[in-house]
Amino acid sequence: MADQLADFIVFARIAESGSLTAAAASLNLSLAAVSRRLMRLEERLGVRLINRTTRTLSLTDEGAAFHLRATRILEDIAEAEAEVSRGQNTAVGLLRVTTTFAFGRRRLASLVHAFEREHPGVRVHLDASDRVVDLVNEGFDVAVRFGPLADSSLIARPVAANDYVLCASPDYLDRRGRPTSLEELASHDAVLFGAPPPDVWTFADGRQVRMRGDLTTNDGDLAHVWALEGAGVIMKAVWDVAGDIQRGDLEIVLPKVPLPDAPIHAVYPHNRLAAAKTRLFVAFLARTLRGHWERDIAPILPIR
Repeated sequence: MADQLADFIVFARIAESGSLTAAAASLNLSLAAVSRRLMRLEERLGVRLINRTTRTLSLTDEGAAFHLRATRILEDIAEAEAEVSRGQNTAVGLLRVTTTFAFGRRRLASLVHAFEREHPGVRVHLDASDRVVDLVNEGFDVAVRFGPLADSSLIARPVAANDYVLCASPDYLDRRGRPTSLEELASHDAVLFGAPPPDVWTFADGRQVRMRGDLTTNDGDLAHVWALEGAGVIMKAVWDVAGDIQRGDLEIVLPKVPLPDAPIHAVYPHNRLAAAKTRLFVAFLARTLRGHWERDIAPILPIR
């Protein structure tokens, strides 16, 4: 096992330095020793990990995937040693977090920064993506996700409530009127977004309304801009529009009509649960988001 670990270290250093010579120098090994370890690792795995010529070196697809796993293993070992020496309630190492673009920009970026300041031994990489990231194969520790979750081998911990609201700019509502029923809503312009943008809105009681939108997009932030500019009614997570509602830039439409909710979850693989950085981050996220909900979000929501 110790010899395999040494092979991992050599391979990771080659991949990161882009050169066998540079890897050998950084590890204080001979070039022949580094080359032998790489060849032995490739023989044991039965695949080529690195394409190499006299001038260039590049990872194969298998090499790139193996590098991700090998790096994770080496980081886990370093973090385990640090946790033992510093204590189980100390976050150390690289924490990789993924969430949506909108939530990352509006909420999570500042929370991640606050967590990093509270735990100076941790480094955080925040990845923004609207696709469903494969946490295990892509090496993430935590995902912040919304709404119903598909069954999986992942752990999902609720960290905050999240309601949807219908809203529009006061300028638009002054021009077009404030709808008082779903029938009136159907005659309004809608700002539609998604991939593809759905033109049927479904409410918590099962009723549906087909909406018409001259402006559609795959991006929720673009749709948000159009709503602020008075293009029509939008259905948005309240976390995204709470500040606009508080400032009076957007106004809730049909406040008594129940919309589906989409609770916020922290999702993480089982094997990340033991890591102090993961446990502490999820606890911090739940505590902080619930505080924001009680202080900033709940007061603007209508009582239905």
